[in-house]
Amino acid sequence: MIIHNFNAGPSILPKQVIRKSAQSVISFNKSGLSILEISHRSKDFMEIIEKTTELVKRIMNLNDDYSILFLQGGATLQFTMIPYNLMNKEAAYLDTGIWANNAIKEAEKFGKVRILFSGKEKNYTYISKNYEIPNEVDYFHCTSNNTIVGTQMKTFPNTSSIPIVCDMSSDIFSRKLNFCQFSLIYASAQKNVSSAGMTLVIVKKEILGKIKRNIPSYLDYIIHIKNNRILNTPNVFSIYTSMLTLEWIEKKGGLSIIEKENKHKAQLLYNEIDKNNLFENKIHKEDRSNMNVTFFLKRKNLEKEFNKMWKKENIVGLDGHRYLGGYRASVYNALSLDSVRFLIHLMKEFEKKFS
Repeated sequence: MIIHNFNAGPSILPKQVIRKSAQSVISFNKSGLSILEISHRSKDFMEIIEKTTELVKRIMNLNDDYSILFLQGGATLQFTMIPYNLMNKEAAYLDTGIWANNAIKEAEKFGKVRILFSGKEKNYTYISKNYEIPNEVDYFHCTSNNTIVGTQMKTFPNTSSIPIVCDMSSDIFSRKLNFCQFSLIYASAQKNVSSAGMTLVIVKKEILGKIKRNIPSYLDYIIHIKNNRILNTPNVFSIYTSMLTLEWIEKKGGLSIIEKENKHKAQLLYNEIDKNNLFENKIHKEDRSNMNVTFFLKRKNLEKEFNKMWKKENIVGLDGHRYLGGYRASVYNALSLDSVRFLIHLMKEFEKKFS
């Protein structure tokens, strides 16, 4: 039975990644031990974490100025760790969605937060490009893709003097960017990277160690780097699954190919939403996400019928976020073009039936 998985996270992973990781749960590398049982200090795991680090740097074209960390606590813990490590007096943030707003609330506990743009009054349906980063702030924080509302930053500000920090939880490894323009990137793994329980942090080492406050050990990036990325027992399984997923990305041809496929899937879906008489998307076209396509029925009284239709056809995860309602099709890297086409077919059939 084919399941069309549009979940926003935890979300769809490549089938070969699931198969290989499942085999490793029984026996990893023919050792007789499960991947769930091996020591995080063992040679086997050190090979996993080294290879995963190499893959991250190679796929993102990063040099040794960056450290790659595999932490826990999700993006939510990073909302605290970032100001703890980087904020002296003031930081600049873009308020482009619920998660960006949560990051702002945590940063305000450490100093002054200058909000350069907020889309809250317009229900986060667009992202302004008309802002300037002040020279006196300690860093600039943005969220590249807003999972709940379905917006995405297509460009990033040019600045050489202010560190750019970016939450890429829902679109990391989905497109080709100049990743060297960022001083710190973080992403919870359960979208395009791995299973839930791990957070990828990519940090330029030169921005660290400039804050005088006493930072608790687990919250200090420098301590993690000095302890060779395993200050405590990491999520071994999720790091292993990350390695498999990154191998899959590289084998496909890297981020250029991935980006082309993702744009195609998203555009097909947006085209159907725009021309279908029963559906609408409320995001400004230039800010539409290629990862999370949100849409609504123009006639709310038809929701029960549409829900019955897509659930009967083995589609899962199409419900919109509880904050927003409506529908959300998350078209992450591993989602097939066939699944997108199948959803579009159902939307056409629904239009024929109820128009």
